[in-house]
Amino acid sequence: MKNRPDEYSPLVLAYIGDAVYELYTREMLVSRGNMPVDRLHKEATGYVRASAQSESFKEIESVLTEKEIEIFKRGRNTKSTVPKNADMSDYRTATGLEALIGYIYLTGDKNRLDEIMSLILNRRE
Repeated sequence: MKNRPDEYSPLVLAYIGDAVYELYTREMLVSRGNMPVDRLHKEATGYVRASAQSESFKEIESVLTEKEIEIFKRGRNTKSTVPKNADMSDYRTATGLEALIGYIYLTGDKNRLDEIMSLILNRRE
């Protein structure tokens, strides 16, 4: 990796974080057993939509470090276009969470990433 994780823009962090978040979600759903892909997609949507990610952030906020909160705020406060089907507040919080996930992923701290994603995904089971 050329850059240190905190040298990337918040939207780049959110871009990679979105993919990581989606992968963890899909792995968790598939680990539950074989099911039709349309059902997997529908269940995954319940985890990855902006409102669900916003709620997830509220659940994990208390366990985040100062640096992690700083990264989250950078992502949340970045100007971006909010989709018509999303609440602006939820979308901004979701972007902050995705930036945080992207940041942790890029640091290579797999244990911390596993811990955070486990808290997020297990809260809904």
